[in-house]
Amino acid sequence: MAAGTRLRMPIFTRLCVVWLAVIVLGAVLADFVPGLQDPNHQGFLFGTSKTNDAPSWAHLLGTDNNSRDILARIVYGGRVSLVVAATAVATGTVFGMLFGCFVGYVRGKADAVVMSTVDVILAFPGLVLLLTVVTLLGRRDLVVIAAVVGFLSIPPYTRVARAQALAVSRREFVLAAEAIGTKKRTILFREVIPNCLPGCMGYALVNAAVIILLEGALAFLGLSVQPPTASWGNMVNAARVDIQINFWPVVWPSLALVFTVFSLNNVGDFIRRSRAVRSAAL
Repeated sequence: MAAGTRLRMPIFTRLCVVWLAVIVLGAVLADFVPGLQDPNHQGFLFGTSKTNDAPSWAHLLGTDNNSRDILARIVYGGRVSLVVAATAVATGTVFGMLFGCFVGYVRGKADAVVMSTVDVILAFPGLVLLLTVVTLLGRRDLVVIAAVVGFLSIPPYTRVARAQALAVSRREFVLAAEAIGTKKRTILFREVIPNCLPGCMGYALVNAAVIILLEGALAFLGLSVQPPTASWGNMVNAARVDIQINFWPVVWPSLALVFTVFSLNNVGDFIRRSRAVRSAAL
C-alpha cells in the first residue's frame, strides 16, 4: 500500500518533499556544508564584504545590513523554525494523541475532565502565556520558546485524536475485540491508537506549517530567539529597516518561509487524502 501511495504522489507534491528534505538536511548538517560561511560573521569589520551587498560568487544571496551572509543565515535560521515545529509536533503527538485516544475510547468522566481542561487551555491566549514565561524566566531562547509552543500544541492534538478515536471505537474490529473479552488497555494500544496515528500525522504536518508561521511572527515581533541567532522571522525584521536600499534581505527569508509552509501544507493534505481513500476502501 505504501508503494502504491508513492506512485500516486503528484509531481508537485514530490517537489515539496524534496524542498522539505533540503531544508531539514541543511539545518541539521549546516556545520558540515563545505563553503557555507559563519552566519554571524560581519565581514565589513574586516574589510572582506560590504553591507547590503548584491548577490555574488562570494555571497550567493548577498549580505544583510550587518554584512552577514544571507544564505548561511537562512540555512542556520531553519534550525530555529524546525526545532520549534518538531517540538510542537512531538509533544502534541505523544501527549495529545494519547490523551485524545484514551478519552475518545473510554469516554465517561475521564472524557469530561480532560476535554474541560483542554477547553480552558485553548481559551487562554497563547501569546500572553509566552510573554509571561519569558518575563518570569528573564530569558528568551530556543528552549523556552519550544517548550511553551509545545505545551500549547497538546490541546489541538487531543481534540483531533479524540474525534478519530470516537469513530474508531465504533468500528467492527474494536467491537469484536471487546466481544471476546480483550482488555481495554490492549484494545487501546493495539487497535485504537494505530488507526488514529495516520490521521494525526497528516494533521501534524499541517500544524507544523502553522507553528513555523507562528515562530516567524514571534521573531518579527522580537519575541523569539535573541539576535544574533538567525531565524527567518528576525531576518525579515532586521532587514525591513533598509528595505528601500536593498529589498533582497527581506525577500530571501520570506521565500524560504513561504515555500516551507506551502510544502508542509501540500504534503499534509496528500497524506490526509491518501488516508481517506484507504479508509473508504475497507
